[in-house]
Amino acid sequence: MTITTFSSRELNQDVSRAKKATQDGPVFITDRGKPAHVLLRFEDYQNLTKQRRNIAHALAMPGAVDIEFEPTRALIETRQVDLS
Repeated sequence: MTITTFSSRELNQDVSRAKKATQDGPVFITDRGKPAHVLLRFEDYQNLTKQRRNIAHALAMPGAVDIEFEPTRALIETRQVDLS
């Protein structure tokens, strides 16, 4: 996978070249030299997002049984509120 970088100006001047570059991997789009956006093929976006549906899907993943996870129990206490 190749990561290509375009400045915002380069993207505006040649959108079709940026779209073609997504065939090789993500395209980082910079604003003033700092990464600001990522351009992906829709198929790549779907692959990324379907892996993170919700916690129930994550826990049902194969191999999730092997993950050690022992969260500490949350203690919720009530206290008096002064409304005077």
